[in-house]
Amino acid sequence: MNIAHHPIFTTKTIVEYYSNKDGVPVKYVCTSAPNKEATYAADIFYRETPHPEFGNRYFGIYKNMDNKLMITNCDGIEDLTFGMLEGMHGWEYSQHRWDFRYVGSGAIDGGRAYIKLAGDIHAPLKTMKVKDGIFEEVADEV
Repeated sequence: MNIAHHPIFTTKTIVEYYSNKDGVPVKYVCTSAPNKEATYAADIFYRETPHPEFGNRYFGIYKNMDNKLMITNCDGIEDLTFGMLEGMHGWEYSQHRWDFRYVGSGAIDGGRAYIKLAGDIHAPLKTMKVKDGIFEEVADEV
């Protein structure tokens, strides 16, 4: 399934850095609010084994309001849903509650907090969740 992501950073560089630093494969998953209430997005990465010091498998990297680079535990991403609209470049999602994103003849908003559609509200819509670093479609959660 082709999902169109819009990362904040150069994810390949981050994947290489943390894979080498931690000695385990790290992969980019998505750019999303790390919880339902967040009004910002982080590039979220996954490692199959828990971090030896912190115990998390997902981590997010973002810039805070002072433009400082931050890292946060994102294990809660598996509990959140992603409403996705089909666009020209694949399935697209709103990254956070204030990320109004045009997709084809429609738009999606709300991030992980809610799903709000505009324009062509009959455009193809899917609900997905992340499981073990991979998006999976789920039925009837929108």
